[in-house]
Amino acid sequence: MKTLTLLLVAAFSINNCICVDRNNFKTCDQSGFCKRLRPLKPEKSQYTLNLDSVFVHGNVLSAEVITVNNNGEKKNVEWHYALRLSALVDGTFRVEIDEAEPLYPRYRSMVALDGEPKGDILKLISNENGKLTLKNSQGHKVIITAEPLKFEFLDKNGEPAVVLNDNAQLFVEPLKVRNGDGEETDIEGSLAENFKSHHDSKPRGNEAVSIDVAFPDADQAYGIPEHTDGFHLKTTTSGEPYRLYNLDVFEYELDSRMAIYGSIPVMYAHGPKRSVGVFWHNSAETWIDVVNYGEGNVVSSLVNLVTGGQKRRVDARFMSESGVVDIFVLMGDAPSDVYRQYSTLTGVTPLPPKFSLAYHQSRWNYVDEADVRSVDEGFDSHDIPLDVIWLDIEYTDNRKYFTWHPIKFAHPAEMVGNLTAKGRKMVVIIDPHIKREAGYFFHEDCTEQGLYIKNKDGNDYEGWCWPGSSSYPDFHNPAAFKYFAERYRFENFPGTNKDVHIWNDMNEPSVFNGPEITMPKDNRHYKPSQDGQDGLASFWEHRHIHNEYGVWHIMATHQGMLDRSNGQYRPFILSRAVYSGTQRYAAVWTGDNMAEWGFLLASISMCLSLASAGVSFCGSDVGGFFKYPEAELMTRWYQAAAFQPFMRAHSHIETKRREPWLYDATTTSRLRDAVRRRYALLDLWYTLFYEHTLDRVPVMRPLLTHYPKEEQTYTIDDTYLLGDKLLIRPVVEPGVSSVKVYLPGRDSHTVWYDVDSFQRHEANGYFTQEVTISKIPVYQRGGSIIPRKERVRRSSALMEDDPYTLVVTLDINNTATGTLYIDDGETYDFKSNKFIYAKITYEQTAMKYIITNSGNYPTRSWLERIVIAGIKSPPKSAKLIQDGKSTALQMTIHRGNDVLVVRKPAALMAKAWEIQFSY
Repeated sequence: MKTLTLLLVAAFSINNCICVDRNNFKTCDQSGFCKRLRPLKPEKSQYTLNLDSVFVHGNVLSAEVITVNNNGEKKNVEWHYALRLSALVDGTFRVEIDEAEPLYPRYRSMVALDGEPKGDILKLISNENGKLTLKNSQGHKVIITAEPLKFEFLDKNGEPAVVLNDNAQLFVEPLKVRNGDGEETDIEGSLAENFKSHHDSKPRGNEAVSIDVAFPDADQAYGIPEHTDGFHLKTTTSGEPYRLYNLDVFEYELDSRMAIYGSIPVMYAHGPKRSVGVFWHNSAETWIDVVNYGEGNVVSSLVNLVTGGQKRRVDARFMSESGVVDIFVLMGDAPSDVYRQYSTLTGVTPLPPKFSLAYHQSRWNYVDEADVRSVDEGFDSHDIPLDVIWLDIEYTDNRKYFTWHPIKFAHPAEMVGNLTAKGRKMVVIIDPHIKREAGYFFHEDCTEQGLYIKNKDGNDYEGWCWPGSSSYPDFHNPAAFKYFAERYRFENFPGTNKDVHIWNDMNEPSVFNGPEITMPKDNRHYKPSQDGQDGLASFWEHRHIHNEYGVWHIMATHQGMLDRSNGQYRPFILSRAVYSGTQRYAAVWTGDNMAEWGFLLASISMCLSLASAGVSFCGSDVGGFFKYPEAELMTRWYQAAAFQPFMRAHSHIETKRREPWLYDATTTSRLRDAVRRRYALLDLWYTLFYEHTLDRVPVMRPLLTHYPKEEQTYTIDDTYLLGDKLLIRPVVEPGVSSVKVYLPGRDSHTVWYDVDSFQRHEANGYFTQEVTISKIPVYQRGGSIIPRKERVRRSSALMEDDPYTLVVTLDINNTATGTLYIDDGETYDFKSNKFIYAKITYEQTAMKYIITNSGNYPTRSWLERIVIAGIKSPPKSAKLIQDGKSTALQMTIHRGNDVLVVRKPAALMAKAWEIQFSY
């Protein structure tokens, strides 16, 4: 298989430059439905609401929508559609439009939503002049114009915030019976479609859907990951639309709207007035056009010329190959509101096991057990902490998953045990392609039990991936889902235990010899049988479910990992494919990047976009997957990754080895420092992820999240926040001695403190920050308290009972607040209230540690030190009050930077305490 790898690399390499072969991937003009729908720009919508059919009950309006022929006579109705408008909790609406009596059911995504959305109240308050006006419990109104059909969603001030079908681009292609003689005319690939040597039979014919969305008063739009062209979305009128279609793009390009591994169809729009959003609930191939009227492009310039001024508005159009119109409108109105509304629908990242927030070391591939032992010992001998070693595909027996190589990994249990003795874990890869080899139990069972995805003829689909000839489990089939999940049981996967976790890669799905390096769209998936359904109604096509296939894969893995420990331990899973709902089961990384400065910069905007779309647990291959990072780039990447949610070094099989100690001693020291910085802040990371499960706001946040009125923040994607406490500006340029940093919060008189020097900065927009190769700009917000553990050990598990340092940075009122979450780091016992969630407050006269939950956790951690920055008038004395006892404390003042250090309070973190200051 190494030969196959080299051939693939050679096929995409020109003069040692690895590049995307664009010929392998479709443009809009090569995608039949996109070519067919994109030019359609009617002056008037063909859809009309039948006012006589309107019925409102509870939180739902139901009605009939019709289309008429060109002469406008309603007696010549062409098609009937069923409309549902639902009011949901948290200021969200849902609009669904489906054929009233489709030829056979149209597919609706099955995995994106985290349960059935909860209803609100929907009141019809007027029905006059061809318009309906409705209202939810929060004061948002919806105005539905009957002819032509249009939906206007008004904010609480009565101003339009989101408008659907304002540009008359709502379109639902009705399913039609094909002529038996096959003489029906094929219009733009409606009956069949070819791409290169691949033929798509399209047995159902046309079934595309589209809708346009207008965002009045918006300056920028965000979301719809995964793309590489930055955090804020660009106008697409002069090029390709954004594409959402999960693909294995070999070395993806930067500054591109091409589809790559992930497809999350949620879009937000923001301006000084409000934040709003829409979630296009569709798992088929989707193209999205965007027009930002404030960008100064040709289209916006013409509009502004006609309207006589600069128009603040963003328009978008969603076009999908199949499914129904199913769109959620998120009414905001702050950025945190729309993030929360989307996560309420699709779920949050559950509290991960603590080790997964630490440092991970990976490579394709550590070649044998001796190699793993050498890497493990190398981290110890060079005093670099490590929590996880990863194994790529070569650990298996000839790339057959749930097996070990009989020679290179002959003693897996012993190998894992050597790691776990140090508090470390192992992650192994399990991909969805299954080797078609006689005698391989997985293949034999799937063949015998009919668990594979079928081709268009109803036979097991056979594609080509790393093992060679491969087939793919059909996770839509409950039997296949159950079978795959059961493979993770310890008795079925000998050598594994609770400390072996899983990497699900190549799950777009990747098929090397398939159309666009993926699976044919006319492949067949299981569909539950219903009375009277046969033929096309008896299965789903891959075109319907493509973008959610990876979620089914990780769902089965997640279930299997829960079952193997009887639900006791939290799984860690990493997925490459991404769709709405992925965050409930797995972390995500940005795929096969390159050791280039541009990819380091892109890691920030890509993770910001994913975080805003619900996927908080994101990172990139540290150092780049392809090529070799020289010392400066590697240093800057480690420094940046230390402040991103998922930190894993990973590299291609053909690259030079790059464990941290293989660089020169000075560079190794800098990489060590970056990793140690990560470990010192693990309890901050852990607390932020816990709070994400409560408030549903991303862990890694764009600046506009907390500073929505500051227009300069709207296009910043090289700087971000962790929670509302740290501001990070990685150095992403070579050879620089200074960088520009934007410090937000001018109107609120926010102050920021350099985390290394405690130098105080007033928020005043951009300023120039000097940097050295050992430093990136990181600032703590004044008014915050951050927990640290300064005794960094070789793994996070060994730091469990170590003492805390609390870093307090004062705001203009000389106050600060913070939080701390503590539990056992790996089980679900926290659901039985076995945890500590504490609120920490500082005022001039007292600092308090209050446990807010009624449960308890018997942590042995204690308080070693308190650092208070920005203190102008230090107290004369301090005493600790805990368990009714009073203890005098020692303090040191550093007058050069106004820092007070309270030394060894020795307060127990398992109980409440208070420190009183006297002046």
